[in-house]
Amino acid sequence: MSDLIARVAVAAPLPQALYYRIPESLSQQARVGARLRVPLGRRQVVGYLLGFTDQPVARLKDVLEVLDREPLFHESMVAFFEWAADYYCHPLGEVIRTALPAGLSGVGKGPKILSESFFTLLLEKEEPRGAKQRAIVDYLRQHGATPLTQLKEQFGDVYGSLKRLVEQGFVTEDKKERNRDPFAAVPLTADCPVEPAEGQLVALQTIEEALAGNDFRPMLLHGVTGSGKTEVYLRAVQQALKLGRKALVLVPEIALTPQLVGRFRARFAAEGARLAVLHSGLSDGERYDTWRTVARGESDIVIGARSAIFAPIENLGIIVVDEEHEGSYKQGDGFRYHARDLALLRGQMLGATVLLGSATPALTTFYRAQQGQSEYLPLADRVMGRPLPTVELVDLSEQRPEGVLAEPLRQALLENLERGEQSLLLLNRRGFAPFLLCVDCGATVRCPNCEITLTYYQQQRVLRCNYCDFSLTPPDTCPVCHGNELAPEGAGTERLEEELAELLPAANIGRMDRDTTLRKGTHQKLIDGMASRRIDVLVGTQMVAKGHDFPGVTLVGVVNADSALNLPDFRSAERAFSLLTQVAGRAGRGEKPGRVLIQTYDPEHYVLSCAAGHDYRSFYDEELVNREMLGYPPFGHLVNCLLAGNDEQRVIAAAEGLADAWQELADGTTVEILGPAPCPLSRLRGKWRRQILLKAPSRSALRHLLNHFKDLRSRVPAGVTATIDVDPIDML
Repeated sequence: MSDLIARVAVAAPLPQALYYRIPESLSQQARVGARLRVPLGRRQVVGYLLGFTDQPVARLKDVLEVLDREPLFHESMVAFFEWAADYYCHPLGEVIRTALPAGLSGVGKGPKILSESFFTLLLEKEEPRGAKQRAIVDYLRQHGATPLTQLKEQFGDVYGSLKRLVEQGFVTEDKKERNRDPFAAVPLTADCPVEPAEGQLVALQTIEEALAGNDFRPMLLHGVTGSGKTEVYLRAVQQALKLGRKALVLVPEIALTPQLVGRFRARFAAEGARLAVLHSGLSDGERYDTWRTVARGESDIVIGARSAIFAPIENLGIIVVDEEHEGSYKQGDGFRYHARDLALLRGQMLGATVLLGSATPALTTFYRAQQGQSEYLPLADRVMGRPLPTVELVDLSEQRPEGVLAEPLRQALLENLERGEQSLLLLNRRGFAPFLLCVDCGATVRCPNCEITLTYYQQQRVLRCNYCDFSLTPPDTCPVCHGNELAPEGAGTERLEEELAELLPAANIGRMDRDTTLRKGTHQKLIDGMASRRIDVLVGTQMVAKGHDFPGVTLVGVVNADSALNLPDFRSAERAFSLLTQVAGRAGRGEKPGRVLIQTYDPEHYVLSCAAGHDYRSFYDEELVNREMLGYPPFGHLVNCLLAGNDEQRVIAAAEGLADAWQELADGTTVEILGPAPCPLSRLRGKWRRQILLKAPSRSALRHLLNHFKDLRSRVPAGVTATIDVDPIDML
């Protein structure tokens, strides 16, 4: 019998898969999708079994152990992982390690599998003697196999009685696997589906035709805020399930998952559809249990954040990407994939419908729809004929605020509170003030690890870096001139909260930012407070704009719209328009109309005028001209190479050497090499940073250069890392 040879992706930075011999003792256990313990040099590492080959390979090492009783992914996922690794220039083994639940990266067996005792009545015998034993037997006769926890709830302390019943042959005890369900306690959201509006019906008809055709159909559901996109998702998933297929629903933020889970459970509970939730915020055990449940085919609908795109779902009929424009779908480090783009790839591989939804689609997504590369499904009106909120631009050069809030917004807040209506304020800066300023010499207190100022937190009386978390007690004197007056400059959410408390002393004010939502459950508590109307005014960073549905909010205020417009990133206008439109869309979603006030020093800016008019198309047309002029997406493709290290001069030299080598390769091609240049955040967490931007009108031209990256990276000196980011969305 010839040896069984396995193709294995090891969890190490290697560009290709390796081959190992599978000993005969392990041949029955080795299945595609299982983790293996394999030797690599002098150490042992985790490998992932991708397949088998009959071709003889010389000098093979043996697989040492098969770590999983059941495969963690299906054979159909192998091509998906390989494409992603190739496209994003990332080692295949590390791609798979990123995709799998945390806790499976070591050579151990992974998180513990929990089990629970189930008790079943055997053949009828004479009645047991004890009263509690007879009651348990009667209960099992009516309910069948019952878990121990349920019997404890019914009868209290039952262990002794059950032990005697087992010994006497009345019942049998079996151990069954018990899954950890982090969303078991999520309340069912009231589900009162209304008759779909005309736009929703047209969209659903197109989606149902695609599902029936069983072929890949990308679609853009472009609906204004409050237009009922979630209802379309629910009905589209319902149709997929009717056809015997399964569904994957992606949301941009972990914090939004409980709300959507509540909606889906309410809709599908009666139909018996099995729902699973996957995201990185779960414990290792919770994610492991859910992953295995999905892999066994025991879930019909999977809901999750970015990482759920790798869920091992077979027979997938539809993938929904809610708020597809959100940057959080892009992984920011390591394997820098974009979940929306991988959703389109996975749909293409499986012949599934891919539904991208947004009120403010990414420019590239809308462009593809306009070019006929995906189907365009517009929802132009809010549900039940509700009007979009009126938007007013408050010119701060004419209405100079004494503190953070100009008079029009102050007055609107007072009136809204008097009417018993809720308000929401956006200020996309944490802390009390962005920095402390010496009034004598103008110096600021800066982070020793990053090239930025330290944010001042007045409640804690601390200066903190919002990138590396370095903190110190505010100094009494200026570190430069030793002057003894340091003043907080600018405003953050903490300062805004303080000003509101003075303006509205009777109001219940909530603050939603990273600092107030770190502890588990605090984010949901704020959402519940808004839903129950216990909170009168909610203040926050961009977290407040993320898809929340608060029917009681009739006033939205944007405290400083200009801060989002002046970032050194070609996508800053797109992000600003999206943020303003999304936060404005929180107003007037209930029975009463909404009003939005945007404070700015530049009311003529096209981003602000388009946002005020709810005019996505005009913004798109204007921004498209700028993109085409500069060759940026969707008219070009980008790859960013980031070099970082502790020694600034070594980083500079490495960046220049790599840029020169790429320039030689790019000569005579359409690829443009920009840089090297310091990153806008030139030092971060103690590392000096330089970037090289590769730009080309086609992906194929960039592929030619990227194919040489593995060789070029070997020339980068020790102490400097070179990282590739394909299709970057963050240039800071």
